[in-house]
Parts: sequence; structure tokens; C-alpha cells
Amino acid sequence: MITRSDRFSWRSCVLFSFALVCVMLLCICAGSVSIPLADTLTALWNTLWGLEVPQGISKNIILNVRLPRVLNVALVGAALSLCGAAMQGLLRNPLADGSTLGVSSGAALGAVAALALGVKLPGIPDGGVMLTAMASAFLSLVLILSLAYVLDRSLSTHSIILIGVIFSMFASSVINLIISFAQEHIKSITFWTMGSLSGTGFSHTRILAAALLACGVIILRYGRELNAFAIGEDNARHIGVNVKKVKLIILITVSVLIGICVSIAGSIGFVGLVMPHMTRMLTGPNHKRLLPTALFSGAIFLLLADLAARTLLSPVELSIGVVTSLVGAVAFIIIFCQTRKAR
Repeated sequence: MITRSDRFSWRSCVLFSFALVCVMLLCICAGSVSIPLADTLTALWNTLWGLEVPQGISKNIILNVRLPRVLNVALVGAALSLCGAAMQGLLRNPLADGSTLGVSSGAALGAVAALALGVKLPGIPDGGVMLTAMASAFLSLVLILSLAYVLDRSLSTHSIILIGVIFSMFASSVINLIISFAQEHIKSITFWTMGSLSGTGFSHTRILAAALLACGVIILRYGRELNAFAIGEDNARHIGVNVKKVKLIILITVSVLIGICVSIAGSIGFVGLVMPHMTRMLTGPNHKRLLPTALFSGAIFLLLADLAARTLLSPVELSIGVVTSLVGAVAFIIIFCQTRKAR
């Protein structure tokens, strides 16, 4: 029997899927060079079925420049929003997101160090930065959880947040120190720390898609447990939830996904903080509906932010992190004020 909740979930997924496809087509068509929608659809359809793309259609721009970038932006936005929703539910903190653990700062530290030292992997573009960022993210998680365990063997939420904030401040200081000694790389480091997906290709798409599929399935699997966390860890424990196990699994999964996103896209703020709030207004607090919807809303938001970064000051391209921070800060203030009024 299909319940009202199931109907709402399926209906919202269909609507969000349609909206996502429309926004992706808009982002492929719009830019410094505008491409008609008919040409875009023709190029995508013919390529999908192995047909020859007619002359006069900007095949290279559509298929080799904008399509991979749009796919990567959508995947990163979906991942960041999903991680933010999971962290807010797990830590029962509306200010939490995927970077609360300090893993995002750890990944950024590793990537900046790789850029400054010129770490490279033969045959893999930006492979050195990606590998170093992911390794640094994992080591950061191990360090943070180890310190939290020393302070509190129950791995309480407050201990994890405290250690995460302290580690983020430490990582930020080390990044600034590296920048001061790597003046010849300061432009690429600064642009990367503000977030950018320009120049990314299908190789990055495969990595992001695999990471989102693997980690996303795990996070979505624990929607019921996240609902239990909303009433408190003690109550969740009393109804049969293995609190420590669930917490560790979600923390590790979020950290892996954040580390991969940061290694490819750089530091992009506010997506994981604001989008779960906005999604919660539509779906309610039930994580069985909130988590999948957050995937779509995060992808749509980051696609529009990337489009604005590419077109607002064309031919100058802004960093996507600048746009998300400006929009996200204003949106968060509005959400915060509405929440206060509701109380």
C-alpha cells in the first residue's frame, strides 16, 4: 500500500528531477557564448546515440567544456548538501554542515600543500592535489576523532564539534603560513581556496559520481536512525539504535565525500549549511524525505551559483565560492530571522 508520505516523496523527486534537468540545460546553453537550446539538445541526443553532430553546432563547447563542468557542479552541490543535512541531523545542530568536523579544512590544507610543493601523479591531471587532499581529509578525521575520544570516550556531539572547530582554526593558520612562503603559487592557491570547477573534465565526473553513489547510499540508508537522533542520543539508544556505530559510520562517510569534493572543487561554503534548511521547509524534518530532496536542491543551487559566477562579470569569471558565500550568507540571515519569529 502506498502511503501519503510515499506519494509526497515520489512526487517531489520527480519535480526536482525535472527542475534539475532544466537548470542543467540552461547552464549548458548560457555563458560567454550563448548556444541555442535546439543545438544543445541536438548535440546531446546525437552523441548519446552515436550519430554525427551537424555542422554549425558548437560541439566542442557543449560536449567538452560545458557538459563536464555542469555535471561536476551538480555532483558537488548534491554531495555537499547531502553531507550538510546528515551532519545537522546527526549533531542536532542547525549550524552544522560537512565542514563542521574540520575535515573540509584538513582536505584544503592537504591540497594547498600539494599545490605549493608541486606534487604530481604521472598521467593523472591534478592527481597529486586530489590524492593529497583525500589523504589529508582522512588523517584529519582520524586525528579529530582520536582527540574527541581522549576527551570523551562516548564521542559526544559537543566534543566532536569543539575539536572540529579548533582543528579548522589550526588548519586555516597553516594554510595562511604556506601561502606566505609560496608566493609563486599564490594565484592558483587563492583561486582554489575560493572554490572553482573550471577546467574539470569527465575524469572528475567519474570520481565524483562513484563517490556520491557509494557514500550517498550509505547516508540515505541511515535516514531512520537520523530521525531517532533528533529526539536525543539517549532516547535513540533506548529504541535500539547503536549510537556510537551509527555516528562513526556517518562521520567517516561524510568525511570521505567531503574530502573528494574539496580535492576537486576547492572550498565551497554555505551549500551544506543553507540548502538543508531550505529543503527542510519543503519536506519537513523527516530524514527519509529530507536527504534525497537535499541532493536535488544542492545540485540546483550550485548550478545556478556557477552560472552566475560565469556570466555576471563576463568575460571575467568569479570563483563559485564567492557567489555561494554571498547568497548563502543573506539566505541564512533570512532563515534565522524567520526561525526566531516562529518561536
